[in-house]
Amino acid sequence: MAVLPVLRYPDPRLSQPCAPAPLDAATRRLAADMLETMYAAPGRGLAAPQVGALLRLFVMDATWKEGRPDPQVVVNPRILWRSPETATAPEGCLSIPGPLTAITRPTTIDLEWTALDGTLHRNRLTGFSALCAQHEYDHLDGIVTLDHLSPAARAAAIAEMTE
Repeated sequence: MAVLPVLRYPDPRLSQPCAPAPLDAATRRLAADMLETMYAAPGRGLAAPQVGALLRLFVMDATWKEGRPDPQVVVNPRILWRSPETATAPEGCLSIPGPLTAITRPTTIDLEWTALDGTLHRNRLTGFSALCAQHEYDHLDGIVTLDHLSPAARAAAIAEMTE
């Protein structure tokens, strides 16, 4: 496994939609490297485009910082349902160093994805897990947190970015 370099905004690859990820040895290797990179960052999620692979793949572990590791590898996900209830919470992004941005998202989602062994999963995610999965899912569609902001808030967040 290896720690991969994380692309930084405004790298144009961060705004490109991703292609389906194949279930092969290269994807398994990439997922392992992404988990290592996420933990080293230290983050709670990382999408393949953030490391330059334009594939529909993300990893996340919403609880490891509380001492309850639960690494997830999510291949070719689909959000099947989003709750009407929303919450606004500060979000950070490994590709946007510095500012946390307040983003409003549904508090619950139904997520379907394929695991690395080819099995299909469907799960209802709530709370921080739902917010984290939606953040990473956005990356697969070429969306970063700054894209959720008003023009003025976006300009302020970009001005706060650290090198």
